[in-house]
Amino acid sequence: MGIIWQYLDKRGATANALRDYGRMEFIISHTDDEIKAAYQKMGGISSPRPDGMPHTHNPHAAEDRIVKGIEEIDVLKERYREAVEFMAWFGPAWEQLTEDDRYVLECFYMGGNGPAVNAVCERFQIERNSAYRRKNRALSKLSVMLYGK
Repeated sequence: MGIIWQYLDKRGATANALRDYGRMEFIISHTDDEIKAAYQKMGGISSPRPDGMPHTHNPHAAEDRIVKGIEEIDVLKERYREAVEFMAWFGPAWEQLTEDDRYVLECFYMGGNGPAVNAVCERFQIERNSAYRRKNRALSKLSVMLYGK
């Protein structure tokens, strides 16, 4: 397994992890509501749809709806499990960064306010080149914390 780590694009993988962070937080915070909604869809009676098209009778419609709901819930639970696993891996490294490093990475990779480089330049009163160097240093620190050397 050790040889694989030499060929992994650690900086690129770290940047992708930063981009996924917000999505994983969203999944963790909203999955319970989505599962409740899926359960509610499973138990209800379907209403007729007045679309003018002739309908066929499906004697297994209720069972089909339940199976579809169970499959949807399984997908939601798997997605939640992956998000929790991601946060357990990413969270400790993210918390070890300084507040300034987190701010820089949030601006560049997590959709900060306005153009990222301008926000970093304003906050730290530095030039654009220095802002990019600061971003690269912060990304390297996080990459080492996540993947090692």
